[in-house]
Amino acid sequence: MLCTRQKILTVVGHLRIIGGTAKGRKLVPPPLHEKSIRPTSDRAREALFNILGDEVRQAKVLDLFAGTGALGLEAFSRNAQFVVFIDNNALALQLIKKNILLCLTGYTGEGELRVVQHDLTSNIPPHKLPKETRSGFDLIFADPPYAQDISFSILEFVNNSSLLAQNGLLIVEERRTVELPACLTKLERTDRRVYGQAAFTFYRKSGKL
Repeated sequence: MLCTRQKILTVVGHLRIIGGTAKGRKLVPPPLHEKSIRPTSDRAREALFNILGDEVRQAKVLDLFAGTGALGLEAFSRNAQFVVFIDNNALALQLIKKNILLCLTGYTGEGELRVVQHDLTSNIPPHKLPKETRSGFDLIFADPPYAQDISFSILEFVNNSSLLAQNGLLIVEERRTVELPACLTKLERTDRRVYGQAAFTFYRKSGKL
């Protein structure tokens, strides 16, 4: 992981870690005028992690379209074992690295964080992922830009890959008006929760309901 200390961007608004060892830690959000990065709201993130509960502990986590890194860092704060952030947006990569530094201040645990630059409109080459995660991720967060049909291609890719561990959980965030499929060849929808304009859809491998 390469993190450099750069001047913090002037922003309006706030973003914070909700629970765990870094609870209350303020993160750097995107500038108010920046529309290409849409952080999951604190309220929706808190509700999501209340649902996940202990499933986060010691998990290997993949944060796709990581944006500010808030979802992956929330998992890290709640004792995830390994978190990989993937994004291709230059500003997002800067924000992720800055927010990692904020969350690592005073940290004495053994969790690991990695940042990967990659265009997620194409497949994820296995060589870009840390070898420690080759057996699959316990939790995968996917928060692509709304209403661009990217969620469907991400679902297909995860369905046809070994990214998700056998007992793992995939959570896709989309606009509430977008209905994602109930099942794929290897994945089944297990839950759907709506918070404001956002909806989280949960998937597990077929037969793991």
